[in-house]
This record gives sequence, structure tokens and C-alpha cells, in this order.
Amino acid sequence: MRPRTLRTALATLTAGLVAAGCLTAAAPATAVAPAAAQGRPPANACSPAVSLTGFTDALDKTTYDGAYVGNLSALAPDRRGSLAALSDRSSLFRLDARTLRPRGVVTLADESGAALDAEGLVADLPHSRLRSSGGTPTGTYLVSSETEPSVRRYSGTGELLGRLPVPDDLRTAPEGRGRANGSFEGLTLLPGGRTLLASMEYPLDGDPADLVRIQSWQRTRHGDFRLGAQYTYRTDPGLGVSEVTAAPDGRLLVLERGFTAGVGNTVRLQLADRPGRGTVLHKRLLADLADCPALGASAEQPQPNPLLDNFEGMAVTGRSGGRLEVLVVSDDNQNAVQTTRFLRLRVRA
Repeated sequence: MRPRTLRTALATLTAGLVAAGCLTAAAPATAVAPAAAQGRPPANACSPAVSLTGFTDALDKTTYDGAYVGNLSALAPDRRGSLAALSDRSSLFRLDARTLRPRGVVTLADESGAALDAEGLVADLPHSRLRSSGGTPTGTYLVSSETEPSVRRYSGTGELLGRLPVPDDLRTAPEGRGRANGSFEGLTLLPGGRTLLASMEYPLDGDPADLVRIQSWQRTRHGDFRLGAQYTYRTDPGLGVSEVTAAPDGRLLVLERGFTAGVGNTVRLQLADRPGRGTVLHKRLLADLADCPALGASAEQPQPNPLLDNFEGMAVTGRSGGRLEVLVVSDDNQNAVQTTRFLRLRVRA
């Protein structure tokens, strides 16, 4: 979504992202391990825990099969060799995981055929412990929209298969206490595939200004989801949650963002508790992306660092040297002064 004043966006990058001629690469991975082992910051460090290994603007202001390849709000690892990328204008792209070039696109719609304000994405891939003789099959896509808000399930061809229940208090006012254009922004599935999480972007009306809700669902033996626990998460002042992504150990990578006119974006990567041990999720800062090296990036509007943009999508795509490979993407809002940019981060969580 387009960030409000005093709000920023964050996003993701793919393992092995090497779009030839478009990816600005950092020092080789072999240079990172010795430094990390000696307690020194890695090459191209944003912080002791996060380094930038590359970026690419190759998809900025491009089209594929008649669809604008922008407005990207979410990423999700898909089947081998593919990455799913969601546009908040209802396009679901399949990208080559190595080059990021589009391989396919489908259009999503709600029950009446209208476009979605699609913000969160999970590729619900088959899992040996989730197979059952009936119910909803795996190998589909879960997509959150901040309009109602909602979480819907779609087939790989874009067919609407169902919709998950949502608590009344999270619904957009006047039905509930959710803010218009500020509800379900992030979506992730915990390791094992049993627990689904959706993060609100901003507080509910009546909640403290820094408190956002994270709703969970538990998968039943039939493969569908029932409502689970609700968690609270505290943002830094003036920021909202633009994405939440599960790490392999179940802790959460959280992207907090903000925007100030004439100054630019604020983008911070946080690490939060694994849900399930109490209802309050504590966090620690991994990096402020304004502290990353620019690596030659440019910006069309004022920014604290020309690398920054409206980062909104994020996915864990692999491991390298004991660190997570994280891909982040920005939502350009189809705006001439914003960029569709992918970052590749290496994260010690």
C-alpha cells in the first residue's frame, strides 16, 4: 500500500539472485565467513547482523503479458526454481528465482469478481504431514487483502477456493476497529505448516499508537484453518508493520516502515519472538536499512540513503554461511519517483 506520512515500507530477495547486468553484487560470500567468525561486521554491513549482497531495479516500470510488473506488496518462495510475487492490484506473478524474470501471471478477484487490495502472500506448498484424504488440498496460495480485511485461498490458476474467518474486532470500521488501508499487511506460515499469521499494519482504533495485532489460524486435519490466538507487537514510534515472515526456527522477521515527506523512507528489520509463548511478541532490531551501503543505487526523491524505497515484501529464500538469505521488494505505487527494487540481504538471526 502507499505509506502515510511518517510511515515507510520494507521488502525481500531470492537465494542466488543474479540478474545479469542488473544486480549490484557485494563481496563474495567467502569474504563474509572469516569476518563473522572473528566478530567483525560482514562485508557491506548494514549492521553486525545484516549485510547487503546486492540489489536490482531490472523490473522497474516493466510489463509482462499485459500486466504492469510493479505495485509489489509480497513475496513467497514457490515451487523449485520459482518465486511468487504479489501486486496489490490483484496480479500474482511467477518469477524465476534466479533471474527474477517473470514466467507467468494470473489475475485474482474477490467473490464478486472485483479486484483486491492484495498485501500478503503465502505459497501453501504440499507438506508430508499435511496430506489428508479430504478437505482443501495444499499447493495453493493464501492471499490477504486489507479492504475488509480478509484472507482468501486461490488455486495456481487464480480460481477462488475459499475464505478464512476473521475476528469481528479486526474488521475495517464501522464493522470493526480496523483502520481503512491499515489492516492485514503481512502474511506468513510458521515452519511445519500448521500455523498461519496475518499482521495488521496499524493499531486498531482505541489501541495504543505503537501496538499492532497479529492474528493466527491453526490448520485442521482436513487442511482448512480455524481461528487461533491473537498476539500484540510494539512498533517503533511513527512506524507500521509492512511485512512479517517466519524464519526457519519460527521466530518472525518483521519489516517496519514509515515515510516523511521531504525526508524519505524509514525501513527497519526486526526479529520477534516465535508466537506461542505468551501473547506479547518482543523484538530486537537487526538493522536500519538506512545504514546499508548504497552500492551505486539512486533515488528519484529525497531519501536518507538512495538505496531506500517503499519496501513492502519479504521472503526467506535460503541459507549461506550460517546466515539467512532474505529477499526484499519495494512497492513503487506505479509512481514515477518510486522504484520497483529488489534487495538481497544476508541475516544472522
